[in-house]
Amino acid sequence: MLVLALDTATARITAGVVELGEGGPVTLAARDGEGARAHAELLAPAIAEALAEAGRTRRDLDAVVAGLGPGPFTGLRVGLVTAAAMGDALGLPVHGVPTHDAVAAGHDGRLLVVTDARRREVYWSLVADGVRTHGPEVTRPADLAARLGPDGDLGPVDAVLGDAAEQVGAPAGVPGPTPAGLVAVAAPALRAGTVPGPLVPLYLRRPDAVPPGAPKAVTRTS
Repeated sequence: MLVLALDTATARITAGVVELGEGGPVTLAARDGEGARAHAELLAPAIAEALAEAGRTRRDLDAVVAGLGPGPFTGLRVGLVTAAAMGDALGLPVHGVPTHDAVAAGHDGRLLVVTDARRREVYWSLVADGVRTHGPEVTRPADLAARLGPDGDLGPVDAVLGDAAEQVGAPAGVPGPTPAGLVAVAAPALRAGTVPGPLVPLYLRRPDAVPPGAPKAVTRTS
C-alpha cells in the first residue's frame, strides 16, 4: 500500500511517500524542513519532490495520512486542507492521526512529547509504550516542568521529544513526526480498510484572528 504522509502542525513541513507492507512502514522519499510561517508555500512543492524522488505519481497512491495536531491554527489548517483536497480529487481515503502520537511512534518507554504552541506556551502529551495516557493539552513550559519528576503528578519520563523539549529543560531531540511515524499510527486502520471519519484539527485554543465587534457608540459633546 502506497501512502502519502504529511504534517504541518509544527514549525516544520513534513511530507513523504511511504510503503506500508507486512513488515511495517518504509519511507521511499521524504521532505522535512523549516517552514514556520510558509506552510502554504512549501507543502505542495515538498509533496511533488517526494513523489518524484520515489518515482511515483499521485495516481499511484492508495491513501493519505495527515497529522491532526495540536498545532497553531494557520499552519495546521494548511496540511489538513491539502490532505482533504487530494483525497477528494483522487478518490483516496484520508486518515487523520494525532501529531504527538506520530512523534512518539517507534520509541519505547514513558515519553513526553512537547511542541511549540507560541505565545510562550507548549502543547504536550504523555505516551507510554505507544499509548497516549495524557493530553494533548496546552500550558506554560514552567507549569509542565513542575509536574515532571518524582514529586510531580506526571512522574518521571524516559525521554522528551518534540521541537519544544528545551523549553521544559530537556535536551533537544526528535523535532517532529516522520512520514513513517504518521503511517505507523494509521496502520491498523489502513490495513483494515476502515472508512476514515472527518479530519478534526486539534487546535486546543481559539485562533488569534476574531471578527470585529460592533462599533462603539460615539458620545456627542457640545
